[in-house]
Amino acid sequence: MPHYLCHEQPDLLEFDASVVDARPGAVLLSRSALHPGGGGQVCDTATLQHAHGMARIVGVSVEDGQYWHQLDTSIELAGELHVSIDAPRRATLAQLHTATHILNALVYQQFAGALVTGAQINADGSARMDFDLPEADNDALRSLEGPLNDVIRQALEVRASYVGLRDAQATPGLIRSLSVAPPPTPDGTIRIVEIDGLDQQACGGTHLTNTGQSRAIRMTKIENKGRRNRRVRIELTEDNLVF
Repeated sequence: MPHYLCHEQPDLLEFDASVVDARPGAVLLSRSALHPGGGGQVCDTATLQHAHGMARIVGVSVEDGQYWHQLDTSIELAGELHVSIDAPRRATLAQLHTATHILNALVYQQFAGALVTGAQINADGSARMDFDLPEADNDALRSLEGPLNDVIRQALEVRASYVGLRDAQATPGLIRSLSVAPPPTPDGTIRIVEIDGLDQQACGGTHLTNTGQSRAIRMTKIENKGRRNRRVRIELTEDNLVF
């Protein structure tokens, strides 16, 4: 995983770039602040202004380590461009990804270090997390909605740092997935997202800088998926808990 520009400058939602390479319907940019997706999170989208008009960036694909931006038109671009990231979509994804970290922390603490087996974070304001919880009571999981929203209400700082891969692997709880972990950066480090006083774990997604920036979360459904997995579905509400 590279050091994404969206990690280093999360408020950079408009930027200029030049075309490095192009083909009909896709473009490789000299720089990009879009998050390409991954780890269950869908990618950013954006509006792209070029010499002949406008186009939409509707997806990002990784090919041989390069990030191709997929367009909603078959045009082949060249020259200088201006890109405007879809800010409401980014905000929705950042709120949900931060909420899944809170949920993950609460499950990890209250269910004997249960690990994540899957996740999906969607631009429609909904997300799901799957946990390795064969013996858990569903009502006990539902009861975490209150504590999750209490963490939002506390407006805890959220920050990111990088640690060496070996240190991350040797620190219990930093890597929470049962089967996969975020790939290291080219310099051999792992990005760690920390919620002040609550949690820290490896992650390459987009997040808030304070839990109080999130809307409230509603737990919509808990499902049994196979013999071991419990799937917890959540969604953003319209309620702001911090004023």
